[in-house]
Order: sequence, then structure tokens, then C-alpha cells
Amino acid sequence: MNKLAKLALEDGTVYTGRSFGAEGEVDGEVCFNTSMTGYQEILTDPSYRGQIVTMTYPEIGNYGVNDEDFESWRPHLAGFVVRNLSGTVSNFRASGDLGGFLKRFGILGICGVDTRALVRRIRIRGAMRGVLSTEDLEDASLVAKAKASPGLVGRDLVREVLPEKAFAWDQTLSPWIKLGETVREHVPPDAPHVVALDFGMKYNIARHLFDAGFRVTVLPGTASAEDVLSLRPDGLFLSNGPGDPEPVRYAQQTIRELHDRLPVFGICLGHQLLALALGAKTYKLKFGHRGANQPVMNYDTGRVEITCQNHGFAVDPDSLPDDLEVTHVNLNDNTVEGLRHRTLPVFSVQYHPEASAGPHDSHYLFQRFREIVDEHRAAATRT
Repeated sequence: MNKLAKLALEDGTVYTGRSFGAEGEVDGEVCFNTSMTGYQEILTDPSYRGQIVTMTYPEIGNYGVNDEDFESWRPHLAGFVVRNLSGTVSNFRASGDLGGFLKRFGILGICGVDTRALVRRIRIRGAMRGVLSTEDLEDASLVAKAKASPGLVGRDLVREVLPEKAFAWDQTLSPWIKLGETVREHVPPDAPHVVALDFGMKYNIARHLFDAGFRVTVLPGTASAEDVLSLRPDGLFLSNGPGDPEPVRYAQQTIRELHDRLPVFGICLGHQLLALALGAKTYKLKFGHRGANQPVMNYDTGRVEITCQNHGFAVDPDSLPDDLEVTHVNLNDNTVEGLRHRTLPVFSVQYHPEASAGPHDSHYLFQRFREIVDEHRAAATRT
């Protein structure tokens, strides 16, 4: 942890620190996350593909990493920026340290950066393209590379994090999530069947679907409507994922063909893709919502939910077709956080109700999906 490293932004700002993890050079959109804990879940969230993530909390790495808190098979972000990397790991669940974890997966990290100054700049100027390097330490060269990097808009990053093939999901929630409640260990063979289109799905989403009593089959997000229907599902789930939803047109087409045939539940990118498929538009946020402390108003209940979020794009409320209504809004900036079809069993949220790591206020959405699927299944049986 003694090699010099630099992070350069496209606006010409350069931050100097010390490297940890892997060495080399990467580019990506520089963003920030306001969570105090959960860095391993953040690192392994596929939604961060193509991004250099800055943690606002100043002390990172103090509880190490473990083999249980992966949210996908590996880290997907381009780089990791922290103020202070803890030299001590203290947690009974830890199986390693953060620096070794990043090195193992080839992820560049930089510490010793004034993250407060960096985050303030992003909040004022917006998320920017950047380059993180341990090799090229010339400021002008790094800034030029940052300006020439591709950014996120218009890129289909989903294809970079897709599962290779379909598979059945059979993992349950951790007892740490259930907090003393009974953990579901299996579902009966006649349980309702949900197909999850995986655009970069976090594992804890699939665990929640299983815990809600669904048989779950995961399909790559490139699957067609015919692929989905061939499995005879009772419901369709649309997962989170990275980047700009606009170029993911194959998924929009699949959703368009299925939304009036099955109950549908979408989260994050799945929420945006559902909106696009039904005629709405999306736009890029100035610096996005990333953290475990975002307040969201639920219009149905009048209650405020503290939510976990990770997205840089949002649905334009002025573009919504007449058959979609807003159910949730972000109280920080009034952006759309939830949608519902007025006549079909179709709904979505922009935030992450699986809350790994984060609050549990929105776990009820998985049970709501189960109730909707059960009602639709019962109605189909009667007819």
C-alpha cells in the first residue's frame, strides 16, 4: 500500500494517493456512495460496472471481507476510492482484508484521497469521467485520457455482467437478514414459478424471491419472450443492472411482449426498462443516488421508507403514459421511485428493497409480488 496512484477527472482535477489492491490503469464514471457499511456488497454489485466508486465514509476496510456477503460472483466496478484504508481487520466473520480482496480480483484501489473534496466536486459539477492509474502519473496525460473515455451514456453494460446460461435458484436468505425469523429452506414443487430476467442481479434479490415461496428460474437478460414463456412461469421479475437503460432495447422488446401476459415486478434497471417498454422516457441524473439512506415517500401508505439505492438514471415523470402511475417518490429531489400499471398486475421500484447492505423498510414488496402472483394464478385456474 505504498505505491503512488492518481485519480484524474475530465474537468482537469487530479487527486493523489496511495494504491491498494491491484495495480494498473482503468477508466470509468466517478461516482460516490454514502453508505457507512456494506462496502463488500457495493464492490460485488454488478450495477457498478464501468464506474469508479468513492466512499463518503472516511474509514473503510475495518471489518474485512468474507465469503458470505457477495452480491454476485465477483466485483464489477472499475476502481475504488477511500479516504483511509483500515490497517486492522476486526470481525468474527472476516476471512480476509479489503486490499487482498481487490488484488485477488484485479480491482484498483486508491486511499489517502480527500474524499470530501472529491464528493463535493461531483455534487456541484455532476458525475464525471475519470482515470485511476498507478502507471501513468502525468497529470495532463491522465486528464486527456479521462476526457477521451467512453462514459456510461449509450453503452450497453448489461451484456458485460449477464449470466452465461439459465439456472434454477435455490439459495435462501442469511439468518443475519432474517433477524431471528424462520429462514425458508425449500419451496414445494407446486409453488408459483417466477422467471427472473438477470441484467446484473444482486444475489439477495433472488434470495428474497425464494424466501417469498417462489420457485425461481434465472434467465440472462437477453432472453426473448418465447424463452420466458417456454418455462410456463406464473410471474416475471426484472432485475437491477448497470448503466444506461436506453440501449438495452432487446430487454424492452421482451418486456413489451410479456407485460400483459404475466404479473411483473421490476427493481432499479428493471424499473427503468419497464417504463421504457411501456412508452416512458429516462434521463441521466446529475450525480445519481447511491447509498443506504435515501428517503422515499410511499403514496399508498403515506409512510417514508429509508431505502438502499444505486442508480444514475431515472424515469421522466412527464413522459409517463396514461396507464402508468407514480407510487413512490424520492424526498430529496422528487424523482420517480415507484410505478404501477393502472389495470395490469405490473409494478416496479427504483430503489433496492432487498437491502443488502441497507435498511429493511421495503422487504414487504416481495410479499406483495407473491400475493399478486397468487391472485393471478388463481384467476387463471378459474378460467
